[in-house]
Amino acid sequence: MSSSLRQCFKIALVQMKVGSDKGENLKRAANLISEAKQNGSNMVVLPECFNSPYGTNYFSKYAEAIPSGETCTTLSKAAKDNEVYLIGGSIPEVDNSKLYNTSTVWSPKGDLICKHRKVHLFDIDIPNGITFKESDTLTAGNSLTVFDTEYCKVGIGICYDLRFSEMASIYRKLGADLIVYPGAFNMTTGPLHWELLLRARAVDNQMYVAAVCGAQDPNASYKAWGHSMLVNPWGKILTQAEFDSTILYGDIDLKVCDEIRQQIPISFQKRNDLYDIISKSNL
Repeated sequence: MSSSLRQCFKIALVQMKVGSDKGENLKRAANLISEAKQNGSNMVVLPECFNSPYGTNYFSKYAEAIPSGETCTTLSKAAKDNEVYLIGGSIPEVDNSKLYNTSTVWSPKGDLICKHRKVHLFDIDIPNGITFKESDTLTAGNSLTVFDTEYCKVGIGICYDLRFSEMASIYRKLGADLIVYPGAFNMTTGPLHWELLLRARAVDNQMYVAAVCGAQDPNASYKAWGHSMLVNPWGKILTQAEFDSTILYGDIDLKVCDEIRQQIPISFQKRNDLYDIISKSNL
């Protein structure tokens, strides 16, 4: 698509409160999607595990089949009623007795475009910080996910996927101009790495990066970092939340992608040249 034909669009990042009542979570999400549409959004993004508290002891209880579960029914209706692209954060998915952490993407007509199962499971052990092991209950996804819109191609990752720069580079090579990461960084890794990683993915690949976390619940066993944000291809933070429930709005101006790629070329040909140099080096 030529630069002259590339359109701007508005994205809404919904940093919402998530509680133990699934029905209330879904009702809250639907209302916030409608609010985002009323404020001119073309694309709306929900956080990781938006229908369920985040924790290995919750995943099986809240898991649903996709697309037949009540959460998908709610998301499909919300996308259609509001005529928006809807990235449904993620939910615990059950399929053939296996559990996944899965994001669904819905068209403005309410059709399921694709789903992304979290590829890199959150298994960490930081002494005096946090220990968490998603693999105790979840199965990792085994594919990457890019979908088309009339605006641009969009890549999807979930939380820990953010740490893998190769994944973002593949999305860029596939033509994506935006990567969306529903996430749930915590109070140990959030202050250290959340902003750093998001800005790095944007600068490394000269693309927009949006990340959406749930609002922090001080009484929850897992305390989310919040701080949803949108970063442009220059690495500039366009909008950022703190801990509380909010909707962030940002304009995706695709001409900015074209401009930085022209002004600071880091084309894949240059990267391939580097790989060629490495292959010829005595390393």
